[in-house]
Amino acid sequence: MFRILLLLFILVPIVEIAVFIQVGEQLGLGLTLVIVFVTAILGVNLLKQQGFKAWHDIQLSIQSGRVPAIEMASAAQLLFAGGLLLTPGFVTDSIGFLLMIPKVRELLSVRFIALKTTSNSHFYQAEASRQGYPQSQDSISGRTVEGEFEDKSSSPE
Repeated sequence: MFRILLLLFILVPIVEIAVFIQVGEQLGLGLTLVIVFVTAILGVNLLKQQGFKAWHDIQLSIQSGRVPAIEMASAAQLLFAGGLLLTPGFVTDSIGFLLMIPKVRELLSVRFIALKTTSNSHFYQAEASRQGYPQSQDSISGRTVEGEFEDKSSSPE
């Protein structure tokens, strides 16, 4: 994992510089810098709007008695998208704007949770099933059994 992150930290700036050079040659330095500045402003505004919606979705999920797994994963993606949008560059902005699309975040959240469930427990997969998201073939049923109990071991009879 460390090697992948190291590779990304090296390759992403190189790719961004190459794209900056190409765009700068086509549009000129001034227009290129204006586009970078405008995308940062648009990104911050979108992040604010989507962040409030994500917070609202998390609260609704908790109030309805569900674990907000999908909503939390979506909020984490928004934080990542915000960082990408504030980083100057066309490639990072493209990925950041893609993550601002709720359906893209939802799809990635479900996939990530399904991936984590195969290596951990079936808890998140059951939650995704309850919320109507697609499941892998080895998923559990997702049924919830509710009931009441009374501890009679501590009370004298």
